[in-house]
Amino acid sequence: MSSRKKFFVEDGESVSDCLDRMKIAGYTPVRRMEEPILKEVKKNGTVEVEVAKQRIVFEGQRNDG
Repeated sequence: MSSRKKFFVEDGESVSDCLDRMKIAGYTPVRRMEEPILKEVKKNGTVEVEVAKQRIVFEGQRNDG
């Protein structure tokens, strides 16, 4: 059975740094996703939701060997 774990690219960290962290932890990236980070903004008396930034997430599969 394969074990999977999500790794988030942190603020101030490059994609390469995150991939290196995965490798050290014994995981191989199998999927890359981008998730929106939303924020509420008041415009003309109404509250609207807009995208503040995108967060990169890697799904890693455990190296068993």
